[in-house]
Amino acid sequence: MKNGKRPRPSLDEATNNYFTSDKPDLRFVHSGCTVLDCALGGGWCLGRIANIIGDKSTSKTHLAWEALTNFLKQYPDGKAAYRETEAAFDPGYAKAMGFPINKVLMLDDRLPTVEAFERDIKRYIEKLNGQPGMYVLDSLDALSDEAELKLEPGKGTYGASKAKGLSAMFRKIVASVEASNVNLMIISQIRDKIGVMFGEKHSRSGGHALDFYASHIVKLAYLGRIKKTVKGITLPVGISIKAQTQKNKIGFNFRDCEFDFRNAFGIDDVAASGAWLKEKKRASIWKGETIDDLDKDDYLEMQEVLAAQVKKVWAEVETSFLPKWSKYG
Repeated sequence: MKNGKRPRPSLDEATNNYFTSDKPDLRFVHSGCTVLDCALGGGWCLGRIANIIGDKSTSKTHLAWEALTNFLKQYPDGKAAYRETEAAFDPGYAKAMGFPINKVLMLDDRLPTVEAFERDIKRYIEKLNGQPGMYVLDSLDALSDEAELKLEPGKGTYGASKAKGLSAMFRKIVASVEASNVNLMIISQIRDKIGVMFGEKHSRSGGHALDFYASHIVKLAYLGRIKKTVKGITLPVGISIKAQTQKNKIGFNFRDCEFDFRNAFGIDDVAASGAWLKEKKRASIWKGETIDDLDKDDYLEMQEVLAAQVKKVWAEVETSFLPKWSKYG
């Protein structure tokens, strides 16, 4: 007791449990990057809506493919669905990355409108029969709406009807998404706001519905190319990406991480974990190795060791920034 006042209870134990536990009330899907999982608060969360936003060439689609692949590995009884609106899916490249096309529910035709998307997601949820699910829409920007399709060429709607339709749709399905243990992942393109002098200079199509209904909003930024030289020939073999959680209802907002995406492989989780630990000045077994330096068995073994260390250090760092006592304890 200090100055005759009762000391408030410490938050150390509670916060440590929060950052290191498996959160038994929630179920997660590995993103393919351990540091990104930590930034998300555990990974992509079932029963929630996630929005991935990024400019061109930031591997938005590939991040979704990794999520679907890991979902089926973690929940073999689950149902994964991939819906495209851009008519740009490359099955050969997807297979090269290990994307299990034969296990993912796909449509022969692309979804054309918001209304078609709403009907499809409702049918998908109804057929789950208690199984967990993951549904990816790639992407929101290419969706039109029935009002826009009826317009004569040259006349625009300024996206107003699409935004209203999306807002109404999310109000109707958000409870079903949560109750059915579905992760609804929606991919969006970045759009520049014309004439903005201050504040947020970028936006995405569809209005503000996802700002309210998404539990995760993750923005991807392009950092640069990864090049490799073989027999005197140098070619780009991937890109470096920065991800930031702009909204997070599972963990803290504005946590970011960096990772490399390698062609026909995916995220180099070992390099991302090792570089993050090095940045935090923590010793690890990582000596700068990438997928080019390790065989599969050694890579997977190092990945497991580094993942455990990253989660432990992440919890320590987050806890060190929190208050030591509770205001209302």
